[in-house]
Amino acid sequence: MKKITSTLLLSLGITGGILTSCDIERFPNNYMATEQVAENQEILFDNMLNGMYAQLKTWSDPMHRLGEYAGDNMMIRGASTDAFYEFITYSRTPDNYRLQNFWDYGYKAIAQASNIINMAKQTDDSTIRSKLGECYYVRGMMYFYLCRAFGRPYYQAPDKNLGVPIVNGTPDEDAISNLSLPDRSTVKATYQQAINDLRTAEQMITTSFQNADCASKEAAQAMLSRVYLYMSGTYENPNTEYADSARYYADLVIQSPNFHLVSREDYMKSPRTAPENYPEDIFVIKRLAADFPGEDYYYTIGGMYSNIGGMGWGEMYASAKYLDLLNETKRNDWRKGDAGIVDARAKFIEPQYSTDDNGNYTEVLRFITPNATGTGYTYVQLPVNNTYTECYTVDENGNPKDRYPITPYTIGRTADEQYYTINYNGSSYTGVIDYQMSLNNGYPMFYITKCSREDNLESQLHSPIISRLDEMYLNRAEAYVKLGQPEQARMDVNTIRTRAINDQAAYDATTFAANAAQLVDKERQLELAYQAERSYDVFRNGGTLTRQYPGPHPINDVPATDYRVTYYIPQTAINSYPSGSTLTQNPTSDGGVITH
Repeated sequence: MKKITSTLLLSLGITGGILTSCDIERFPNNYMATEQVAENQEILFDNMLNGMYAQLKTWSDPMHRLGEYAGDNMMIRGASTDAFYEFITYSRTPDNYRLQNFWDYGYKAIAQASNIINMAKQTDDSTIRSKLGECYYVRGMMYFYLCRAFGRPYYQAPDKNLGVPIVNGTPDEDAISNLSLPDRSTVKATYQQAINDLRTAEQMITTSFQNADCASKEAAQAMLSRVYLYMSGTYENPNTEYADSARYYADLVIQSPNFHLVSREDYMKSPRTAPENYPEDIFVIKRLAADFPGEDYYYTIGGMYSNIGGMGWGEMYASAKYLDLLNETKRNDWRKGDAGIVDARAKFIEPQYSTDDNGNYTEVLRFITPNATGTGYTYVQLPVNNTYTECYTVDENGNPKDRYPITPYTIGRTADEQYYTINYNGSSYTGVIDYQMSLNNGYPMFYITKCSREDNLESQLHSPIISRLDEMYLNRAEAYVKLGQPEQARMDVNTIRTRAINDQAAYDATTFAANAAQLVDKERQLELAYQAERSYDVFRNGGTLTRQYPGPHPINDVPATDYRVTYYIPQTAINSYPSGSTLTQNPTSDGGVITH
């Protein structure tokens, strides 16, 4: 029986199924015999690489949902039977098919990369060695992404807490009959594996940067910057060695001539721009329209955030917390189109305004109150009179009913922003005058379009972002804060902030020095929203996730020490481990969490 290299990893247990001799002999699509590859490396190598990159397409979907849905940038319109709802509610279970896909396809990419490395690592061909570097990049990236989902934050006893199994390649046929697979390595060991691979990638990739859909030297450096940032401790107790490494690698990418920050105008068009035409993209998971036949766009990442071109469920919206951050400098008034956009990142949010039978908009005061049961929050929209002195409810015939006086709210706000205060049901609330919005299950539909319309198509086409240049500035800023250099951090934050808003939004030295950590984190949340980073950013710095805004999610805070910060190892992976091998599950209560 011939040994093979497969785009399907560890079919031997780590991904949930045992490979039979029939499967091995069949040689389906994307399977090649080892000797075929060895004898025809130049011909077949690209096919093998394509197989490795292909795994990332399926992997990127649950990757996004794990990282973004567990954060505080979005809300969902109601409970869902979909497995991703567990990510939102923190009701962790090991029987979750989306979690399993994230695990399976992550390890399939690791296996594909490892098998190519193991077959061709002795080559002296410079072109092939550079492509081998791409394999090291993908493998290192996968170990990092898997470990940050299934392992505790690095500052919490990384030499004791478990990361993920380190399995670099599929066993040959002689080992299958007596297969043994390793248990999970520690978080520290898993991160070291990722670093070793990424450093090797940095050294081996010698071809110049072409497009962001292919691993490059800069992609490895960008990922090293993030890995070291995750290792750099908390603001209160930083690891300065790792913080300096995060700074060093971010600096290398920033200095690269291959990337530059675009103008505010072009940044606002970034979701519509193909990655190959966007000079901030370092590495993305390239998707094509051909990947989504028929109604498949409903099931894309953007399909939950909006309905574009008639495709998408449009059931998840920007959270009130994120909207408040966007409006912090000055209110973004979407009624005015681009002229009303203050923070460029507000361009990626599209309120769905409703009209009456004559096509006219209704002005309302929109504000947030506790819900009737006291278990969360709800939006209220009340029509306002022409002089902006009162709001009112309407009866069944549409006539004014209960009336509520309103007064301008001017603390930190200007009159043109139209913030008003209302005494409603015995309590005082502040809201904004806006057009009435369409509701879904009682929630205004603030569509998120950062994951839609790529290449100017009216569709849900989107290539998930792994690394971009703006992140490098924010990585370096955080590292500078942890290194005790707030002035350098301020310059990096202001670079991103003034591009998004204007020069007047820049922080002065006194303001920034007094709140450096909070201001870096705020800018990171604003800039990297809907890129699957937020929940991990909160916990890796020892923060607490707070979601005191409308939505069906639990409003209880989630501290970084909570056992639910890590996802459970998929039960299918545990069940399919070979007899005599162990795959240890994560703690099922706070009592099992090791923090020091």
